[in-house]
Amino acid sequence: MNLYYAEQFVLPLPAGHRFPMAKYRLLREALIHSKLFSDKDFHVPPAATDTQIMRTHTAAYLQRAVDGALDPDEIRRIGFPWTPQMIERSRRSSGATIEAARSALRDGCAANLAGGTHHAHADFGSGFCVFNDAAIAARAMQAEEGIGRVAIIDCDVHQGDGTAAILAGDASVFTFSMHGAKNFPFRKQLSDLDIELPDGTEDVAYLAALEGGLDEVFSRSQPELVIYLAGADPFEGDRLGRLSLSFEGLRRRDDMVLAACQSRGVAVVIAMAGGYAENIADTVAIHAATITLARQRFA
Repeated sequence: MNLYYAEQFVLPLPAGHRFPMAKYRLLREALIHSKLFSDKDFHVPPAATDTQIMRTHTAAYLQRAVDGALDPDEIRRIGFPWTPQMIERSRRSSGATIEAARSALRDGCAANLAGGTHHAHADFGSGFCVFNDAAIAARAMQAEEGIGRVAIIDCDVHQGDGTAAILAGDASVFTFSMHGAKNFPFRKQLSDLDIELPDGTEDVAYLAALEGGLDEVFSRSQPELVIYLAGADPFEGDRLGRLSLSFEGLRRRDDMVLAACQSRGVAVVIAMAGGYAENIADTVAIHAATITLARQRFA
């Protein structure tokens, strides 16, 4: 199973910044230490090209981002200070999902050890997201690999508003977001399928809702490729999540999504998306369990 990582391009953040950049390095280290993966499983991706990005984002937004010409409100909305490293990191993260998707089409499953930047819209970034890697990868696979239909299954606790907005009206990419009803973003977009959950939702209710959602995704979209955003932030110990899933509930969530793809012979690429646990080790353990389970299913 091929894993794509770009944590060496992580941008420096001010002390006290709430985004846990260290989780990417810690995740790769945890997977290496598990002995389930060898050096040949890990790959540094190329950066997404302008052509690949502009299938999803406007040329004007890309140019402002590259040139460092984003205004203070745009920077504040993204949540990261602008630096050249921010752009390189964002390009590499999108490139990682593209390459993981290519690998999944060959082997059944692959993963980006970051990604899931689903709040980025066509002409602005938001919520720690500069470029929308899932939308970029979906359109790259259609343009470059001849894929027809793609489904994006977004189980991050926050709605994939940027993904929904970018792909609105595009019948070839089905967007499904299962998220907290009262969580960020507070102005939701319309996905092809949205399941909104009340604060405090626990394992049983969550998994029942997901089961119905997956049935609808596959019956309505019949995808050739699934991009799965396996957010760790529905966890009961997450600072920004407001749901109450256990470690076991999250493992069962992942297994439901992966089994649904595998049983239908649909390739799946995994992106990590959010995770902000009080103890960063919990976030890393959740992400590592997702990748480990995928390795076991698609061995």
